[in-house]
Amino acid sequence: MVALLGSAAWAQAQTPTPPNTADAPQAAACGPLQLAELCVDFDATRSVDPGAGPLEYRWNMGDGTTLTGLTITHCYAKRDHYQVVLDVAVPATGEVRRAEKTFDVDLTRKPVLNFSVGPTRTVHVGQAVAFDALDSVLPECQSVVVVWDFRDGFIQQGRRVEHSFRKAGRFPVRMSLRGYGPGACAASNCVSQEVIVEP
Repeated sequence: MVALLGSAAWAQAQTPTPPNTADAPQAAACGPLQLAELCVDFDATRSVDPGAGPLEYRWNMGDGTTLTGLTITHCYAKRDHYQVVLDVAVPATGEVRRAEKTFDVDLTRKPVLNFSVGPTRTVHVGQAVAFDALDSVLPECQSVVVVWDFRDGFIQQGRRVEHSFRKAGRFPVRMSLRGYGPGACAASNCVSQEVIVEP
């Protein structure tokens, strides 16, 4: 009998590395971008069955994808709840041990704080800049308001907004998600990205 000790460990989604905002003034209170974690690692290296010989591991990822291997990584296309099922085959005998292990993978419960700045983070005074909260979400909250603090004295609400800076400088634009109800809902979460405004 296989003594399977599989484990699932979260890995960051395969998206571009967020910009470094550590040097942005007044941005320390906000953490780095928190991207949607849509990739998961599985490891069955602790599986043991000395009498069976080599084993083959077949993973049904719950989204129509099937993978094989002792250790695998799979990135899902959307935030959802998946059940991953591992079948273990014994090539020497042809035996297939169905559902040797199952994993619940819930990608819907983690907060996502992520936003885009475009078309570029270096702009000129008076140039309109688009800000998009993308897939940002606080799953525990009944409702969420997106608040933009452009760090130039102007604040705006909305998931997608535009703003023009009136003077040159470096502005650590802050996006906050303000959540409302129930008790498990975090009151406020924020992230920053710096916009450089040239004359």
